[in-house]
Amino acid sequence: MNDDATIAVLLPCYNEEATLGKVIDDFRDQLPEARICVFDNCSTDASADIARLRGAEVFPEPRQGKGYVVESMLSRVEADICVMVDADDTYPAENVHELIAPVREGQADMAVGARLADFTDKSFRPLHLAGNRLVRGLINSIFKTKLTDILSGYRAFNRNVLRRVPVVSSGFEVETELTIQMLYYRLKIVEVTVPYRERPAESPSKLRTFRDGFRVLWKLFSLVRSFKPLTFFGSMGLACFSLGLLAGIVPVCDYIRHAYVYHIPLAILSMGLVLLAAGFVFLGLALHAVNWRFKELHNVLIRRNSHP
Repeated sequence: MNDDATIAVLLPCYNEEATLGKVIDDFRDQLPEARICVFDNCSTDASADIARLRGAEVFPEPRQGKGYVVESMLSRVEADICVMVDADDTYPAENVHELIAPVREGQADMAVGARLADFTDKSFRPLHLAGNRLVRGLINSIFKTKLTDILSGYRAFNRNVLRRVPVVSSGFEVETELTIQMLYYRLKIVEVTVPYRERPAESPSKLRTFRDGFRVLWKLFSLVRSFKPLTFFGSMGLACFSLGLLAGIVPVCDYIRHAYVYHIPLAILSMGLVLLAAGFVFLGLALHAVNWRFKELHNVLIRRNSHP
């Protein structure tokens, strides 16, 4: 990608009047050639007015939720490189050049600002680090990756992401979906270490630890079921088959010793579990084949639209 690549800084915003002006100024100082696009997500304070006074473009998004905002970003902004960053002044603008570099140089489709190597004592709530590690461990295990920060809100990406990656989340689980969609469509992700500051006291967090944590885990469960059906249903089949074998030990021993099965309920349970296991495996294979064909169709459509 040449040095004349167009850049857009995308700021999701919900009642961020305390920090939005500083974030806009900081990124304009670092990227004077970039468009600054603020996506106003039903703010009831002066956020939209502050953005306009700072010369930023304001895009209203009437559906409440960060996932809707990200969907709107991907569909309404065109640029060679997009930088998505939260408007709460927790991510330093001076690191944006390091974040953009691998995307500009064609080394990655998305660069993620990894926060877990450099943060303050008050940057994360007590359970947020544990939740991040849990989600990270599950995704790395399922998709055979080595990512360190799944939930970062500081990302740079190219047109491949704008064209290929769908977003269907509504809330803060959208970062998890973005990561899984990137892996599913075989787009390249790299991580760049960035500092993570604590949120200013006058700008309270909108995250709800248990509610949003549950939504992230449910989204992970749903996406793995959809994108990795053979892994998901195959694992369930393996579990049922193992339980079926375990339940069948006593009936088999009965037959070996007495040529008669005394524990008939266990025998029925064992057979039922084995049949259920076979059903899960068959379902996983069928959905895997369907997913593969849809992925082929998706790639063909993307190429056709990219080269009319």
